[in-house]
Amino acid sequence: MAGQTPPYYTPTTKPTTAVTTNLLRKDNVVLACLVIFLCSFFYLFGTWQPHATTTPSSTLTTTINCPSTTINTATETDSNKHLDFTTHHSATVNDAVIKTYPPCPNNFSEYTPCQDQKRSLKFPRDRLIYRERHCPEKHELLKCRVPAPYGYKNPFKWPESRDLVWYANVPHKDLTVEKAVQNWIRFEGDRFRFPGGGTMFPNGADAYIDDIGKLINLNDGSIRTAIDTGCGVASWGAYLLSRNITAMSFAPRDTHEAQVQFALERGVPALIGVIASKRLPYPSRAFDMAHCSRCLIPWGQYDGVYLIEVDRVLRPGGYWILSGPPINWENHWRGWERTQEDLNEEQTQIEKVAKSLCWKKLVQKGDLAIWQKPINHLDCKTGPKFTQTPPFCPVQNPDSAWYTDIETCLTRLPEVSNEEEVAGGAIANWPKRLDMVPPRVSSGSIDGVTPEIFQEDVNLWKKRISYYKTVNSQLGQPGRYRNLLDMNAFLGGFAASLVEDPLWVMNIVPVEAKADTLGAIYERGLIGTYQSWCEAMSTYPRTYDLIHADSVFTLYKDRCEMEDIMLEMDRILRPEGSVIIRDDVDLLVKIKKIAEELNWESQIVDHEDGPLVREKLLFAVKLYWTAPADSDQGS
Repeated sequence: MAGQTPPYYTPTTKPTTAVTTNLLRKDNVVLACLVIFLCSFFYLFGTWQPHATTTPSSTLTTTINCPSTTINTATETDSNKHLDFTTHHSATVNDAVIKTYPPCPNNFSEYTPCQDQKRSLKFPRDRLIYRERHCPEKHELLKCRVPAPYGYKNPFKWPESRDLVWYANVPHKDLTVEKAVQNWIRFEGDRFRFPGGGTMFPNGADAYIDDIGKLINLNDGSIRTAIDTGCGVASWGAYLLSRNITAMSFAPRDTHEAQVQFALERGVPALIGVIASKRLPYPSRAFDMAHCSRCLIPWGQYDGVYLIEVDRVLRPGGYWILSGPPINWENHWRGWERTQEDLNEEQTQIEKVAKSLCWKKLVQKGDLAIWQKPINHLDCKTGPKFTQTPPFCPVQNPDSAWYTDIETCLTRLPEVSNEEEVAGGAIANWPKRLDMVPPRVSSGSIDGVTPEIFQEDVNLWKKRISYYKTVNSQLGQPGRYRNLLDMNAFLGGFAASLVEDPLWVMNIVPVEAKADTLGAIYERGLIGTYQSWCEAMSTYPRTYDLIHADSVFTLYKDRCEMEDIMLEMDRILRPEGSVIIRDDVDLLVKIKKIAEELNWESQIVDHEDGPLVREKLLFAVKLYWTAPADSDQGS
């Protein structure tokens, strides 16, 4: 079956606005009479000439040289002549050089430019460097549209999508065989079912999370953001959502074909990623909780560099949860087919690294172990119980995380005045933290962003979202959109204004942006990542139902090609997905031309403050199309 046709939402249907104009009001009649009287008076006064014999001034005639104009009366009165309603802004688009974008070959239906399997083989396998981001050079960029697999359907609506994914959308059965005994995924006719199991939680993710909740408080809103390393099909993150906890799940593109793609089809936040030689693309002090369930990351090796990176992204007082090898090795070593000595040594290494980071081991019960990061570093490495390895990092930007090397040093927390003070500032429990001024803003840590600007942004986006819903009414229909992307999020106002809806937003702070606001976005209880839109995003095709781009093309003007950004948007947008682009009208004229060649329906509409504002909005829908029926349907 194909996707739904026609699309859910057609942007070329203009919004309906109620305009009530009463021309017969008394004050309007009086005003009209006054205008008529004044016009008549000045006309008669102008025609009265006391010196009728005087000829027109020759000086005027010789001073003003008007060009001669020949009027073709036949042309002007031709009843077949159409009025020209096209825009006449300074943006000029030469139709002769407009490019077309044909479909890519069918085998590109799951193309991820910066995690290309063939390109990765050119890089070292040590520490999984070959699975990091390695993007194509400019001359290697594809100028074609990535196809959806034949038979692609609109995903199930949330929460049904948590458990069901159409086979046609991700035609891979490998995991159903490889993980059959672990209750990850089952194939049922034309769909996959996700029972919620995992390698370390065969009884289901819900029961596993209940076990965690018996050890730390998951219900009071103190834990809102989480990161799941080596997430599999993201069942842990999927089941946390019902507890108002949003997890950023990531896993590499590896032999477990399409595990992150399954997560995204389920409507769960996820990215392709790996802890290797570069920092994770998140700011410091971002997550309330980090999790690894048999994620196969060698935490104790390489001088503990991977735990050091987890420490950087954990909030003060945040938790690290580990299940799977080597935890509870005494009862599992035979099933894991490893020696007791080997597993004991691995756990000893992990305990040593955690202690060197000044973490406190809260509990180990059954298959779970939980450590807690200190709320500040006032006493860290000052007493005899703490080792001096790793040392504190020298002065650096702890939020720098775009192609930044991981260092074997401890990221120092902001200074505090006493042992009870939370480094960087305490944040409220969810949901209060959403609209409170983030500590990074109140402390003046972000250049050019004040508490007043934050509050203005909160109010601005409430107004903008209200306007968006009058143009695209389906934005206000729960379940129509699930996975959303904000390509230039600033303080997360777009996402915050939609938080009551059953959806999630990936907030992007471009690395080229004037202010690094991603840390403040996390302090609000939202999630996001760094990204340069001169490169492809670390995600699969057809990830998002709706993409929002506020001033993105102004930001990247003269930095990279507009068409490459648009092609990337097309790659990660689902068939029949929607786009909202805010930008200068001259740029939108050009963008609309490219959108037409991408097979998008689009319409430019006025700014919410009216037609006199240069910034306009382009609303678009990607039309449904797929690879032909004879394309490869996967394994």
